[in-house]
Amino acid sequence: MKQDQSKPSASTRLERDTMGELAVPADAYYGVQTARAIENFPISSLRMPRAVIRAMGLIKRAAADVNHSLGLLDKKPADAITQAATEVVDGKLDAEFPVDIFQTGSGTSTNMNTNEVISNRATEVLGGARGSKLVHPNDHVNLGQSSNDVIPTAIHIAASDMMQKELLPALDRLQKALQGKAKEFNTIVKIGRTHLQDATPVRLGQEFGGYARQVELGIQRVKQAQAALSEVALGGTAVGTGLNCHPDFSAKVMAIISKETSCSFKEATNHFEAQSAQDSLVEASGQLRTLAVSLMKIANDIRWLGSGPRCGLGEINLPETQPGSSIMPGKVNPVIAESVTMVCAQVIGNDVTVTVGGQAANFELIVMMPVMAYNLLQSIELLATASNNFSAKCIEGIKANEERCKSLIEESLAMCTALAPEIGYEAAAKLAKEAYKSGKTVRQVAKEQKVLPEQQLAELLDPWRMTEPGGPVGSAGG
Repeated sequence: MKQDQSKPSASTRLERDTMGELAVPADAYYGVQTARAIENFPISSLRMPRAVIRAMGLIKRAAADVNHSLGLLDKKPADAITQAATEVVDGKLDAEFPVDIFQTGSGTSTNMNTNEVISNRATEVLGGARGSKLVHPNDHVNLGQSSNDVIPTAIHIAASDMMQKELLPALDRLQKALQGKAKEFNTIVKIGRTHLQDATPVRLGQEFGGYARQVELGIQRVKQAQAALSEVALGGTAVGTGLNCHPDFSAKVMAIISKETSCSFKEATNHFEAQSAQDSLVEASGQLRTLAVSLMKIANDIRWLGSGPRCGLGEINLPETQPGSSIMPGKVNPVIAESVTMVCAQVIGNDVTVTVGGQAANFELIVMMPVMAYNLLQSIELLATASNNFSAKCIEGIKANEERCKSLIEESLAMCTALAPEIGYEAAAKLAKEAYKSGKTVRQVAKEQKVLPEQQLAELLDPWRMTEPGGPVGSAGG
C-alpha cells in the first residue's frame, strides 16, 4: 500500500511550500519542491549532467559572496551557503539531485533542487535542522536570481568549462597524433581514390595531413562555440527585466566564475535575447556536429585504409586491440574507429534534439532547457573521450604498409592522367582501357606502343612527381 505523502513517518519529515505539505525523506538534503518533481516526472533514468550541477554550485557560491558584498545577505548565512555550495561543486552531494531531465522546460525543478540542497546543508552548518529553512532556499540561496536566468547560465558555464578542460585537450592530442603520422608517412606514395575508384597518386602523409587539418579546424570551431556561450543570462531574472536583482550582481558573479573556470563569461548584452532564446546553444551544438562529421570521415578512411589484411586495401596496419570474431579465428577488426563512428552518429542525433529545443522559445522563455543541456553536454563528453581513445588506441599506433602502397600505384589505370597533357585526353583514355583489357600496367602499354620517348615516359609516370603541383598542364581528372 502506498504511503500517504502528506503525512510524516519515522523515515520522513514534513515540509511545506506554497502548494501545501509533503513528506520528504528525513535524511535528504533536498526539500519539498524536489520531492514534488520526483513525483511529477517519473519519466526516465536520465538525470541532469554532473557538469550542470557543478555549475549550479559555482553560481550559488559566487552569488552568496556577491550578495554579501552588496550588503544584501548577512555574513553567517553567506558563509554557510558558500560551504554548502562548495560541497555541490566538489560532487559530495551528487546523490541529492534525483530530478529527471524530462521536467519543467525552464529547469525550475533543478534550480529549486539546488536551492533546497544548499539551503538544508547550510542550515545544518549553522546548527539548524534540515527542513527548518534557517537558511531559506528562495530568500537566501536564490537571492537576486530566477530559474529562468540561472539554468541557461549554468548550461553555458558547464558546456564551456567541459570544452576547455576535456574536449580541447583531447582534440589537441588527436591533431598532434595525426600531424605526427603525416610527417612520418610523408615519403610514402600511394594511390589516391575518388568515388572509391583509383585516382592519381598522393602521399600517405598528405592524406594524414588533411585529417590533421580537419581536427585543427575542429579546435577552432570549439573555440567559436565557447565565444557564443560567453554571454550569459544571469541578471535578467524572470523575463529579462532584472526585477529583484542588484544591477551589479551579474557582472560580479561572472567575474568570479570566469576566474574559477578559466573561461570567459559576461552578462548578456540583451537579457531578453538571452532568456527568450538559446541560439548560442544551437550554434555550439552545430559546431560539435561539424566536428562529429569530420571525425566520422577520418575514422571511416582509417577503417578503409586498414582493411584486409590480405584482401582489402591494406595500406596501413592498425593496432590490434581485441579478437574480432566469435566464429572466425584470427580476425581482428577496426573496433576503435568503429566506436568513433558511433559516437559521431550520436552527436549528430543530439544536435537534432538541441535544434528542436532551440525552437521551443515562446515569448520571454525557452522551455526545453534541460533536454538541450543533456544532449549538448553528452556530445562534448563523447567527443572528448572518443578523441582521446582514438589517439591512444588507434592513430598513435598506426604503421604504414609501404610495399602495399607501392604495388597498388603501379597497377592503377589512373597513372594515364600524367600522360594526358602530352598525348591528349582521348589517347590517354584509350591507353588506360587497353591496359585494363590486357591486364597490363599503363607503363607497360605505353612502352609497347612507344607513345613517348622512354626517358620522358619515365619522368611523366614518376608517382612522386604526381603528388606535387607543376609539370605539364592539362586536364587532371575528376
